[in-house]
Amino acid sequence: MNAFIAPFLKLTYLKQMFGIQTNVCPINPMDSEITHMTERELKILALLKQDPLMPQQDMADKLSMSRSAVAGHIMNLTNKGIIRGKGYILAEAPYVVVIGGANMDILGRPAGELRVGDSNPGSVSCSPGGVGRNIAENLARLGTDTRLTTAVGKDTYGQEIIEHCQRAGIDMKHTLQLPDSVTSTYLSVLNGESDMHVAINDMAILERLSVDVLKSQQAILQRANVIIVDANLSQTSLAYILSNYAEIPLFVDPVSCAKAIKLKPYLNAIHTLKPNLKEAEQLSGITITDHDQLPELANWFHAQGVERIFLSLGVEGVFFSDKQEQALLPAIPVSMINANGAGDAFLAGLAHGFIQDWSTRKSTEFAMAAAVVALSDIATINPNMSEISVNRVIKESLC
Repeated sequence: MNAFIAPFLKLTYLKQMFGIQTNVCPINPMDSEITHMTERELKILALLKQDPLMPQQDMADKLSMSRSAVAGHIMNLTNKGIIRGKGYILAEAPYVVVIGGANMDILGRPAGELRVGDSNPGSVSCSPGGVGRNIAENLARLGTDTRLTTAVGKDTYGQEIIEHCQRAGIDMKHTLQLPDSVTSTYLSVLNGESDMHVAINDMAILERLSVDVLKSQQAILQRANVIIVDANLSQTSLAYILSNYAEIPLFVDPVSCAKAIKLKPYLNAIHTLKPNLKEAEQLSGITITDHDQLPELANWFHAQGVERIFLSLGVEGVFFSDKQEQALLPAIPVSMINANGAGDAFLAGLAHGFIQDWSTRKSTEFAMAAAVVALSDIATINPNMSEISVNRVIKESLC
């Protein structure tokens, strides 16, 4: 095989995995199912997205593989119909820009019940995290073309986050790497039921994601199909985005009650809001004592200008409202391994569904299943997150 790979990538796969469009003629509907791929094949496709003409040897060096192994994987991708032909054209497809935090998650899990004030045997793990970064990785793994704007230090954690995101298929060209700051860290300790007992975060570097930095990224923001922001951003940066890009669908994660309040002056600019019940009550001033009051709460947000609201009710499910339809969907049963990251996966699922032009109900069902996939792995992001694995959860929940 030629040392330079210049493939035609199937429209179906590109749309779902990388957001790339080609000059290939429309595909037979019988070919629309995405063939299961190995982790190595996904990594090779991520490299091809970054540089479609990357030599096989360069791919081999980046992935710590032999050139012959790379050639074998490329042959497999060709046989599966994911790569075909020689020479292709890349065109800008729908994409999402995520603006928010990125940090290294340090997770402590006790072997049994958590004994507060004592040393607990258990396990400690590290993985890239942060609300914005988590949403971006979930989106990329679901198949949406995703660009991340965040800030990390020029340190070991920062470099690990950047490389991890690139391997997952996230465009990191708009991320700041600052030599005079340290990468954010988020330390959490779970209890015996895998729920978070306590957490401490150091996110000072996110203040460097200033209005001036965001202004310098005007071109990519103006062409985005969706912009996702998390409320970890500074008040001034949030105000800038919500005041200047209201014509683009803005998806917002309030993050916490303390940070959600920053959003109140700009609710009219928000297209999709994903609060939990406490955050929604704080923003609205409405106290909910019964599920029958949920439509009233949702309608208050609609009156402020919010197009769609998704109220997370924990084990009771999700209440969604988009002005045309309101419904409470029950939670999907799950054997929870890690409580971190479910909300981030949910918002990613919503954005993925919006890009696919799905109905609000279908997007909600998909997002809830994505959250189940996230809860089913020790890492903040389940490495098995994909549209296929989410649809499998939906199918199994119907049995």
